[in-house]
Amino acid sequence: MADVEKDSFFMPRIGVSNRFGTYTPTWEINLLSFQLVRPGYFTPPVPPAASSPHSRLGPCFQSCGPKKRRRQLVLHAARMFHVKSRSAVYPRSDVSRLKVPDEKVLWTVPWPDYNPPNYTSKHIKGQSWADPEIGESGFNPRWNSVDGKVNRKSHHGDYELYKSTPLNIIGRTGLSGRGILGRWGPNHAADPIVTRWKRNKQNIEISIDSKKPILQFVAIQRKDTGEWAIPGGMVDPGEVVTTTLKREFMEEALNTLGSNEAKKRESLINKFFSNGEEIYRGYVDDHRNTDNAWIETVAMNFHDESGNSVGLFPFCAGDDAANVQWTDISANLLLYASHTKFISLVAEKRGSHW
Repeated sequence: MADVEKDSFFMPRIGVSNRFGTYTPTWEINLLSFQLVRPGYFTPPVPPAASSPHSRLGPCFQSCGPKKRRRQLVLHAARMFHVKSRSAVYPRSDVSRLKVPDEKVLWTVPWPDYNPPNYTSKHIKGQSWADPEIGESGFNPRWNSVDGKVNRKSHHGDYELYKSTPLNIIGRTGLSGRGILGRWGPNHAADPIVTRWKRNKQNIEISIDSKKPILQFVAIQRKDTGEWAIPGGMVDPGEVVTTTLKREFMEEALNTLGSNEAKKRESLINKFFSNGEEIYRGYVDDHRNTDNAWIETVAMNFHDESGNSVGLFPFCAGDDAANVQWTDISANLLLYASHTKFISLVAEKRGSHW
């Protein structure tokens, strides 16, 4: 596998590990395990077992040559990380994307006739939280850097520019412009995954199937799509991610921000949200992504081991949520964007049923 490891085909700008675990900024993804690893720590590739989800790479994966193997891995990465970003109709619009096949996702693959529709929602123009149009007078963004209070850096390293416009760090989506996203390039979000053990009176419930304890997480039902999701949101300019995580959870799941009840619980909430563990940092496969604007997130797990702190709070859905509830974690979950993947990482970390 040394020839694969040394190959330059896996470039940092596509948003996945370029050398199966060798150094890229912040976090990276091992293409064979699809797990996050610390930069600078090499994780040697392990052949996927026949029963693993990676067996769909095909029977020739272990026997074919390096070039075919690389191609299969890239196509598999495109299918895993860039599916909802190529959905047929862009959300909250009647705009249809140009269909992008798996083999044409990467910018490194030539497609001379690629000419997707351009769409930026009218409602974001002129908003204080949104960028002006590219080329507009007075708008001189510093790409790939912290631009004043706006973080224009990607978690995956530097992204490319075409005609002074950022290119999606994973690849083509079939739609140019910003869609309904406020920023050109990465739009940074934060996703708090709040968990507790499911209990029957004082005992933790055990799954009959896996013989493992059942974990629950706080899920909201989005008003815009009807899908269940983690109660996250966008990071405000200059805001620390940990502040966003707490604020979004309170707004979306407790809906008591600024109320007398919230002030009573403030000390408990502050303590609870000071002990999170990072689960994921990077690109989100989101319906709202375009060729020139996309969502990246930091997902952190805040776990109530005893169930006696946040686990006892009464929930109240915020303005953007239709419902909020504790939801059992299992492989049957169908969640918004990449949230199912984030939840699976939490289940693995906690050793719970999946």
